[in-house]
This record gives sequence, structure tokens and C-alpha cells, in this order.
Amino acid sequence: MSEEALIRLGIALGMLAGMSCWEVFAPRRAWREPRRPRWIGNLGLAALNALLLRLLFPAGLLAVAAWCEAQHMGLLAQSDLPDGLKVLLAIVAMDAVIYGQHVMFHRVGTLWRLHMVHHADKDLDVSSGLRFHPLEMMLSFAIKALAVCLLGAPVLAVLIFEVLLNALAMFNHGNVLLPGLFERRLRLLVVTPDMHRIHHSVLPQEHNSNFGFNLSCWDRMFGTYRPHPKQGHAHMELGLTPFRTDPTHDLTWMLCLPWRGRMSQYPTEQDQDGVGHE
Repeated sequence: MSEEALIRLGIALGMLAGMSCWEVFAPRRAWREPRRPRWIGNLGLAALNALLLRLLFPAGLLAVAAWCEAQHMGLLAQSDLPDGLKVLLAIVAMDAVIYGQHVMFHRVGTLWRLHMVHHADKDLDVSSGLRFHPLEMMLSFAIKALAVCLLGAPVLAVLIFEVLLNALAMFNHGNVLLPGLFERRLRLLVVTPDMHRIHHSVLPQEHNSNFGFNLSCWDRMFGTYRPHPKQGHAHMELGLTPFRTDPTHDLTWMLCLPWRGRMSQYPTEQDQDGVGHE
């Protein structure tokens, strides 16, 4: 636990550097927006979030898991399963929780106001995977902490999950090219950039699909999977329609977005044209 912050930071920086190089040498799409202003805004927001979470929750999620373990609290803590299986089940269960949380942030109007900060990015690359409003990050921490307590997730499982969530969020937001056959096989297990890019479409029926961050199975299981964008990956529009002319890269704009009068109306279920299945 004493090295948790260094482990996570080292892996995150390595992933950020590796993905940014991949995007330069093998981009999936041509960039529509200048990269430098977007990166300054997105990484500035990520740094602010990291600082606030460390100040407000200095012990972090691992401390929650360690406390639950000491109290013998949670379903897995009270089971006689092998330790390795407990770790695996906890990681899968927490990923299901994150899928449900993501759906909730789209369905509930107040939460959608916060989550719009993530969707308002008019381009998509590795930096987009770090672009979340601070209040959304705090709510996400609380939801994950509750899940850890109910599950009795082992400390090792929580560390692995947090590293995977951060790394795969940067991967599946990346503007990177994967060979077609490899991409189709890979998305049978994890969320790929082509799969997640659809979730950032300006079309409501598309950005209300493909909610997974790590494992791709949840979208298939719950009927929210969409295999292809209508306009194709090269030509699809990204972002949110009401903010196409706004300075969405600006840090102050991102922080103030949930309280702006001109908001994006979330479509009702009747307004959506359904979700396609492969």
C-alpha cells in the first residue's frame, strides 16, 4: 500500500507516453481539432482531479479495502474461496459496477450534467480518457468504495482493478489503428478504441451505447452494444451538438459546464432508435 501511488503513477505515465506515440505514428482518424490546446485542458483537469482526490481521500481505495479486510466485511471476505479466485471475482464484479455507474451517469439528468464534460471533447485521443469533472470523480470514488465494502474485495484486487481501469481508459480512448481481424478478436474480451469511439458520437443513439470501460461483455449482456458507427470511423462527428462552437478545451469552461444555462437535453428512450447487435 505504501507504494500504491508510485505504482499507479508510473503505469499511467508509461501508458500516456506509449499511447501518444502510437497516435502519432499510426492514427485511426485525422485530428479535427488542434492537439496542444486540448492536451493542456485535458491534462490540466486530470492533474486537478488527482490533487483533489489525494487531498479529500488521502488513504485512497486501497485503505478502504484494507479496513474491510481487517473487519472481515463483505461477501468475498466471508467465503471460503481460494484467494486467487477472490481476486478475479472482485475485479470482474467491480468492472460490472463501473459499467452500471456509466449507464447511470447517462440516464440521470443531474449526473449527465457532470458527465457531459467528458463527452464535450470534440476530438478523441488518449488525453480524453483522463477528462472527467472533479465532482464525477468524487462520486465515482464513493461508488467504488461502497462496492469494495459490499464485495469485501481483496486489497490486491483493488490495486489491479484501479491500474487496469486507468490504463484501459487511456487505451480505448486512443486515436490508434488496430488491424481489423485483431481488433475484432480483441473486442470479444476488452473494449477497443473502435468500440468506444462510437460512444463519443454526436448521435444520441450512438453515445448511449458501448458503456463498458474494461470488459466488453457487459454491453452485449445488457443490450447496449453497437458494433459500428453509422457514418464510419473516419467521418463520424464526435462531441455534443450544443457545444460544437464552444471552447471545450478550456479548463474553466469544463469546470463550469454543469451549471451553464444552455444544456444538452438527454433523449428519452422513445427518442432513441435502438442499439444494434453484431
